[in-house]
Amino acid sequence: MGFSTSVVGTQLPAYGAYTASKGAVEAITLILARELRGRDVTVNTVAPGPTATDLFLEGKTPEQIDALAKAPALERLGAPEDIAEVVAFLTGPEGHWVNGQILRANGGLV
Repeated sequence: MGFSTSVVGTQLPAYGAYTASKGAVEAITLILARELRGRDVTVNTVAPGPTATDLFLEGKTPEQIDALAKAPALERLGAPEDIAEVVAFLTGPEGHWVNGQILRANGGLV
């Protein structure tokens, strides 16, 4: 299981280096899934959108946070629990047939 970011899809200015590093995670996801073929091992990446964590909220004005919350189709920031549920699905028995995928858990942002 890898972690990326939905910024790979939004391609926001000032996030070039961060996006490049997460793009590498996305690129290797399907490659690793194929390299591990026949071993009953799945390789997936979760790419969260704006999520209300201390790190995400730090240094942002209320106006910035409001704008980011309105960007996804669901018109809210994600909660850590939203991302945890996606991870639990992918790593649990229900997600056993999902392999080599990038799952953008972002409320419809990208």
